[in-house]
Amino acid sequence: MNQLLLERATGAAGPNVFARLQTTRLLTTFQPAPQYRFDGGERGVAVHDGDASSADTASSIWAHQAGVSALALERFDGRILVSGGSDASIKLWNLEQCGNPSNPYTFKPVGAVRASAQSHKFGITHLSFYPFDSAAFISTSYDQTLKLWSTDEARLSASFSLGSKIYTHAISPVASHLLVACGTQHPAVRLVDLRSGSSIQSLTGHGGAILATAWSPRHEHVLATGSVDGTVRIWDIRRAGALIGMLDHEDSLGLYCNGLLGEDGKVRMRASAKAHTAPVNSLTWTDDGSYIVSAGHDNRIRVWDAATGRNTLASFGPSIRNSQLASVTMFTSPVGLTHPGRELLFWPNETEILVCDLHDGHIITRLRGTGAAVAGVRGSSKKSERSVKNRISSIVWRGAGGGGGSSGVVMGGTNMSGAVFSAHMDGQIRAWTPQLEGTDEDTDDEGTNLEGAEEKVRKRKALNDVYKSLMGQKITFT
Repeated sequence: MNQLLLERATGAAGPNVFARLQTTRLLTTFQPAPQYRFDGGERGVAVHDGDASSADTASSIWAHQAGVSALALERFDGRILVSGGSDASIKLWNLEQCGNPSNPYTFKPVGAVRASAQSHKFGITHLSFYPFDSAAFISTSYDQTLKLWSTDEARLSASFSLGSKIYTHAISPVASHLLVACGTQHPAVRLVDLRSGSSIQSLTGHGGAILATAWSPRHEHVLATGSVDGTVRIWDIRRAGALIGMLDHEDSLGLYCNGLLGEDGKVRMRASAKAHTAPVNSLTWTDDGSYIVSAGHDNRIRVWDAATGRNTLASFGPSIRNSQLASVTMFTSPVGLTHPGRELLFWPNETEILVCDLHDGHIITRLRGTGAAVAGVRGSSKKSERSVKNRISSIVWRGAGGGGGSSGVVMGGTNMSGAVFSAHMDGQIRAWTPQLEGTDEDTDDEGTNLEGAEEKVRKRKALNDVYKSLMGQKITFT
């Protein structure tokens, strides 16, 4: 770090290069932040290996006691986090409640959707915020409904019944239209118009349930969808038929997803093209729209060139785990935070979070410490006792100064900037923050290690003297 600061001070490294080098380093140093807790107000006792650990107060705090199934973070200033539970409950959290991020803090909900005739009946499957205003958010559930809520009042604004279990939904971050693409148990992708309040279009072609949907962040009418039949289809909703291509894992040249029309007027593609050999349950785009990332039950993550549809052949190795028949959220680091071609992928790997190089696939770090592999809760009555495999159900990114991240901004400021939040089926919401230099204190049994501190001061003074002698030397031209 001292070398980097010296290069920045002498002009050897420009401000953009300095910011990218620093943020790249921070992106690889995420650590668990157990000092941040989310208390949803439900009471009970955590059970580990059949024993109730009532002595540990922290083990009896849950965001959603029944398990957290979905998360969403508003993209403007990253202030409001909304969580959905397996018991159909929804809670809102204000991340700015924490005044000093260096101190432990327990967040309390600032709003909640209680059980009522208007709320969801079954577990929440997906959450997202209104793309241009954090005053509204959207939820979908196994109860076959999509609901629009007011953020400030946690009040229902609109409800849509689609007649099939809804696994996921997506709304474009750049479009002027307000179409919500819904992936359901039905093999047709349903488009719901929030303006008219109706399902205006169905995109047919998949051979099974739709588990993943993602709009292009560059082209407002382009949508990618993944199905249990292993296919990923690319649609342009303005066109008749809508389909413009299919991703093919055997195509490393981009031959079948180029959107070109043949002599018969149809899109040229191989009919048997498949992105994965098993159900596809996760899709995302890089925020510049250059690449599509897909994941499936074949334990493979694939990266595709969005312009040509070619498989980039990035290999993420045998460590990938993906077995849940539900939509999985993943995200890439914002373009501009790292050097071009060095973006990172954050993947919820069942019981850990993998941070991987997006383009060559190698694992940079593993974020562990997500609690017991099997979580149990014992409530006030015997009927409320449950045991569940503790997996990560959702992850969200809180960039510096906002939920979407800001290009060229150094992470690690105040108010938990640059944090990752994960939802767990043991009922917890956990935080992960980058490790900043100088936060680890060198202490011994008797207090501060003064000898180590003096050594650091001596080294910094020597470096400062060298810098001043170089910059202060007079140069005479003859």
